[in-house]
Amino acid sequence: MIRELESIVLVGDLPEHGLRDGDIGTVVAVHAGGAGYEVEFMTLDGQTVAVVSLLSSQVRRIAQREIAHARMVG
Repeated sequence: MIRELESIVLVGDLPEHGLRDGDIGTVVAVHAGGAGYEVEFMTLDGQTVAVVSLLSSQVRRIAQREIAHARMVG
């Protein structure tokens, strides 16, 4: 199970929040034993972009040998 304060990867776009598939966020709360998560997405300089409640199917763990990629947000 993904734990609180663990970094995750978003699976799928969330245009209403300005988020794209592959964006990295931090789990700030775990709901119903891992059925869902409250996730904060931030810019690299520490500005919060969104805090979103997501189902477990909408997030995944960071895999080995993945590299982060920077992009501008609206």
